[in-house]
Amino acid sequence: MSRNLTADLAADLRNRIVDGVIQPGEKLPSENTLISEFGVSRTVVRSALTHLQAEGLVETERGRGSFALTPPAEGPSPAPGSRAVSSMEDRLQMLDFRIGVETEAAALAARNHTERQLKAAQGALEQFKASSGHPAHSMKADFEFHRAIAAATGNAFYTDCISALGQTMITMPRPRLVADDEQDSRERFDQVVHEHSSIYDAIAEGDPAAAAAAMRLHLSNSRRRFAASARG
Repeated sequence: MSRNLTADLAADLRNRIVDGVIQPGEKLPSENTLISEFGVSRTVVRSALTHLQAEGLVETERGRGSFALTPPAEGPSPAPGSRAVSSMEDRLQMLDFRIGVETEAAALAARNHTERQLKAAQGALEQFKASSGHPAHSMKADFEFHRAIAAATGNAFYTDCISALGQTMITMPRPRLVADDEQDSRERFDQVVHEHSSIYDAIAEGDPAAAAAAMRLHLSNSRRRFAASARG
């Protein structure tokens, strides 16, 4: 019986996240609220949240609650060896991996891009600039910018890699998603815009070394911002 209750609660929350009722970065109802709403035990609530964490739909921070993540794109089953990104450590390791892959991708994009690919990256950058205050749009545009750079390498393996990671690879510090201080949130967003613009400019100028350096700085800063946010 408990298993059915857990599955039912997990399914309800999953649907809310996938349908956008609970937006990426938004805090889920508290344990007490879910207990009251569904008439279940605290054990059932925690078990349901654990399932959603394993699916990469929810991130739980001790003392702060559970937050929705961007749902993975629909498509084929994950490739063997792929793993859910559900904890702070997973996200830090994801950023470490991205630093290695995307730094070289930026250098190749500067060397190999076509005008069409450059325009795609520029379009994603403009969409990102316009997404301030809209976390779901911001995360999507952020991902599309990085995917456009992977495509501009001219190497399909980079495109496949970034596409397979999906939007859940975009790790935003909590203040960028749920801003208690609007000014602080805007400053953080503007900093990321500046970093993205530096990457784009170096690629557009055909400077592989500058593009690689700008991407490494951006992702290293992203790692630092996320780690600082996670520490609270």
